[in-house]
Amino acid sequence: MDNFGIFGIYNSMGPAGVAAFLFWAIASITLHELAHGWAAIWQGDDTPRIYNRMTWNPIVHMGWTSIILLCIAGIAWGVMPTNPGNYRWGRRGRIVVSGAGPAMNVLIGLICWSAVGIIVAKGLVTRDVPDSPWHRVLDFAVIGATLNGMLALFNMLPIPPFDGASVLAGFSRTYYRWMHDPRVANIGFFVVIVALVSGISSILSNYANNAGMAWAAFVGGLVSGGSSTLGG
Repeated sequence: MDNFGIFGIYNSMGPAGVAAFLFWAIASITLHELAHGWAAIWQGDDTPRIYNRMTWNPIVHMGWTSIILLCIAGIAWGVMPTNPGNYRWGRRGRIVVSGAGPAMNVLIGLICWSAVGIIVAKGLVTRDVPDSPWHRVLDFAVIGATLNGMLALFNMLPIPPFDGASVLAGFSRTYYRWMHDPRVANIGFFVVIVALVSGISSILSNYANNAGMAWAAFVGGLVSGGSSTLGG
């Protein structure tokens, strides 16, 4: 129980880490869903507006059940209603609308990793002052970067109900028909549960973090006019 969900985050990162995690989770899911909505509207689908979903209110996108589970188990989700039948690009419009959410998480992650690279390159954190305000800013940025990298990769898994399934369906008619089979939807729900408890999210986080640290080093090198290394 001590390492479960939000309790594990508290034990490893303390109250500041929990606050940062909750902030980034709620903000990232909200922006993820808004990105779907913006893309759908651009594709000619006014469903997000009709249902009054183009709002910054996270409760509208996540619902109380998702928020409560986030605060207890560290698990959450969001929903943005759209009507693929209205997309101007038809089936291929799914690629844009479904891919917009993970793309938003990639953008947020890159911004956070850029902040990490700049902070390190500028020497704003040092071992001599281990609990400075800049250390807290760095930790805040790393949590946001890690969470958004994991969300982007997790959502791009090509299995319903993840966004990756809709993206792939935009490329393949066969996969499109397969994805709408009710039996596949049931299997997809089972896969989601397995993915959450099997540690896949940790594996995805590692891949995302490796790429993110390389980006941070690149940005840091640009800022410092030379090379920047992280973690050492």
